[in-house]
Amino acid sequence: MVIVRNVFRTHPGKAKELVKKFQAATPHFKKIGINNTRILTDAVAGFWTVVHEVEVEDMNAFFNALEARMPDEGIRTALAGYLDLVQSGHREVFKVE
Repeated sequence: MVIVRNVFRTHPGKAKELVKKFQAATPHFKKIGINNTRILTDAVAGFWTVVHEVEVEDMNAFFNALEARMPDEGIRTALAGYLDLVQSGHREVFKVE
């Protein structure tokens, strides 16, 4: 099992907008096999931090889901313009022991 965290630092005051986009995309992620998702916001992290966390069987499953995501119209529509909300970000990948 692998946990993949996409960590986004949004522009000031834009975290809620990004959260709404991820919430709208969640049902579409389920259609492509990403079932265990969580959306986290900062409590003591840097201001305006949003984490989109997914759980997948292995990295092959994650990369297959990424490839399936691109042509999915629902995901593209839900996430349209999300980069305009983001200042920076990074990905963290953890193996569940």
